[in-house]
Amino acid sequence: MKLSLYEVAKVVEAQNSISEFDDVPLKQIEFDSRKIEKGDLFLPLKGARDGHDFIETAFENGAVATFSEKEISGHPYILVDDCLLAFQKLAHYYIEKMRIDVIAVTGSNGKTSTKDMIEAVLATTYKTYKTQGNYNNEIGLPYTVLHMPDDTEKIVLEMGQDHMGDIHLLSEIARPHIAVLTLVGEAHLEFFGSREKIAQGKIQIVDGMDSHGILIAPGDPIIDPYLPENQMVIRFGENQEIFVNSIQEEKTSLTFTTNILEGPVTLPLSGKYNATNAMVAAYVGKLLAVADEDIIEALENVKLSKNRTEWKKAKNGADILSDVYNANPTATRLILETFSDIPLNEAGKKLVLLADMKELGESSVSLHSDLLANLDPQLIDHAIFYGQDIEELSQLAGQIYPAGKVAFFKKDQEVDQMAEMGAYLQSILKPEDQILLKGSNSMNLDHIVNLLTGDQH
Repeated sequence: MKLSLYEVAKVVEAQNSISEFDDVPLKQIEFDSRKIEKGDLFLPLKGARDGHDFIETAFENGAVATFSEKEISGHPYILVDDCLLAFQKLAHYYIEKMRIDVIAVTGSNGKTSTKDMIEAVLATTYKTYKTQGNYNNEIGLPYTVLHMPDDTEKIVLEMGQDHMGDIHLLSEIARPHIAVLTLVGEAHLEFFGSREKIAQGKIQIVDGMDSHGILIAPGDPIIDPYLPENQMVIRFGENQEIFVNSIQEEKTSLTFTTNILEGPVTLPLSGKYNATNAMVAAYVGKLLAVADEDIIEALENVKLSKNRTEWKKAKNGADILSDVYNANPTATRLILETFSDIPLNEAGKKLVLLADMKELGESSVSLHSDLLANLDPQLIDHAIFYGQDIEELSQLAGQIYPAGKVAFFKKDQEVDQMAEMGAYLQSILKPEDQILLKGSNSMNLDHIVNLLTGDQH
């Protein structure tokens, strides 16, 4: 991190005189006192515990200075009204100081995969850094910026939203040159009330852009009223400026062509939606003068962040498609479509385990029930449901599936039938079968994955 103590104090407009302290170079900035190393600047944030309680620990671990919202003695410190706001202001300054090109990515589904693909494409030509893990909020984004290597030329920042205004704040901090919106779905519908409001929140990704910025967005008419008038907007999808021509899908890969690349691309991933994500990543690469051959090679060798869609092997040899990190109706429909289309051994059958999708608000039960359109007894032999809001869907599925092919296990504040469900799955899953597991992270379907695979760590 190319910052000194005096420089930081000036940027955040420190309320105290720091001339009594030595101006020293700062190694990193950390808000976890346990991660502090010699030469670091400590950032005490207020969460479940007040970070100010750990200032002494931070100095014991090697901190050379700390932010603080109150006067302290015995240590170099930078006095501010709000440590988080100072942190965000510093990140904004650092992007401008380092002259970094920022590519911002948001969306109800696919933003992490798209971020990973963009980083892979750009890394063929530039020193590139990206959001690590799920550091995509008001703390994680500035942390990512201030932890990028000193020689970074391009940074790919994921932006998440739980409430209206979240993306606006992140865009104002990052000032992206290129912004990508992958998809507008129903994620966090409980907090937004409508898909239109979600779209309005997502389009705030352009709020920090100047007039030369470029927005890449789907050809979904729901975003049309919110599109900026003073920005270049590139739409993707059917009958749009960039589009996928053809897709051939296998169990663990897919091959596609697009109008923006010469020749096909074979991704080491399943899911037709990943062809769209890869196409968008390729277009970002082309905007930044990455050669086609480098784009194709990067996509064909891309590695995505963990905890996403992943094939695993059950103890008995059955194939498990685990997608238990998160869930919303759009993402669930997409993975059901992919799973239904994957080739299957003639002797085997396909099973799905669907769990509750959280944060859908008053429409939760009906949004779960709408998934019936994606459950075809001719393609998916057996449907298992787990949760509370999903119970109505299980009843509807029972009307189109043969007897014995639908099962429901309850999970609410009083009852949790996960153990019974695990035993049931073990009794019906055969070595030649394929099973998809999909649900919100809080439904803990990873426990079922571990039970089936025998990985109990």
